[in-house]
Amino acid sequence: MRYTSILKAKLALPAHPGAAARARDRRRIYAAAFLRAVATGLIGVLLGIYLASLSLDAKNAGLLVAVGLAGATVAVAFVTFAGNRCGRRRLLIVHTVLSAAGALVLAFHAHMALLLPAVFLGMVNGMGRDRGAALVLEQAMLPATTSDEHRTAAFARYNALQDIGHALGSLLAAVPWTLESAGAADSHGAVRASMLFYAMLSVLPLFAYVRLSAAVESPLTTLETGLAPESRRRLQKIAGLFALDGFGGGFLTTALVAYFFHLRFGVSAASVGILFFTARIANAVSHLAAARLARRFGLVNTMVFTHLPSSVLLMTVAIAPSFEIAAALFLLREALVEMDVPTRQSYVMAVVRAEERTFASGVTHLVRLTGWALAPAIAGMAMDEVSLMVPLLIGAALKIAYDLLLWRAFRSLKPPEERRAAAAGRP
Repeated sequence: MRYTSILKAKLALPAHPGAAARARDRRRIYAAAFLRAVATGLIGVLLGIYLASLSLDAKNAGLLVAVGLAGATVAVAFVTFAGNRCGRRRLLIVHTVLSAAGALVLAFHAHMALLLPAVFLGMVNGMGRDRGAALVLEQAMLPATTSDEHRTAAFARYNALQDIGHALGSLLAAVPWTLESAGAADSHGAVRASMLFYAMLSVLPLFAYVRLSAAVESPLTTLETGLAPESRRRLQKIAGLFALDGFGGGFLTTALVAYFFHLRFGVSAASVGILFFTARIANAVSHLAAARLARRFGLVNTMVFTHLPSSVLLMTVAIAPSFEIAAALFLLREALVEMDVPTRQSYVMAVVRAEERTFASGVTHLVRLTGWALAPAIAGMAMDEVSLMVPLLIGAALKIAYDLLLWRAFRSLKPPEERRAAAAGRP
């Protein structure tokens, strides 16, 4: 026994933690994800306004937003292929330090020569939603902090906290105007103060990451043996389907849907802002409901049969006769559309080996990012040349195709907890 303990220590093998230790790791991941989501929601609203306050023209502002997203994409690719080798905790710490450093440079310098490397290395995210490397690593770690039976619930809480964080960050973006109205700062000073607050939020997850246990690391430090043939086949199918879903989602970005509401119904930016804040709260509640549905009906069924009606509802939004009706249909859609998020994440982590989770999380993330990047330009041309409603109809149709193909491909592949329940005769 003593020899085994010494050998484990020398090889730095993670011990099998108890339920209390795993719960502490899970809470630390939750806290880090929430704080990062608040920062992401804040910068998503403030970035364009701050760049305008620096007297940058639209061309340079757009370039900086694109470079920041490019940095985030490169980081996702890196952790996908090197996450196990470099260590998940170590990469999360490096990611957090770079994010905070980039935010500080952004807050104090106005020259493009400094801003471009700062937003790239800082992975500054102008999307308003967390889509970066930290998300990939956290999703790979989360299954180790809970049992198979509670894995989906853990992902549901994780996503609900992120949605609440995004909503809170969006609200905090109003602080500069509050400071300006109170006479506490001029317009540029107020926005810069909020950028410093963004930098502070960016560094706070560090305190959670440094306290994570070794149990969140991959059982194997590399994928030198490659993916198991079965895992490879599954990931190829999943990645192809997620690319289709991501391409459909690119027609439905927040910016384009807000543009649709504004031009189609002539509503103010404030009204659209309130609508999307309410939608984010509906998303958060739906994540928790998804875990309950998945326990009763299974992960794949929950993914497909909540997502399908949300796409049909989106088509009705496109043809609604008034803003009030369109807004009600849109909110009903938002109460359903993200139920597939925690169930999808849980399912992917369940159908690959533990040491393959970082790679699986990263690859499925990358294909979705690619789809999101390609579609908006096409959607914009369709809005301009054909009709404002065309992107909504195309996006909804692509997502319906994704749902049907997903159900056909994976309805018989059950995660471990569902196989055990079926063997025991439980529903």
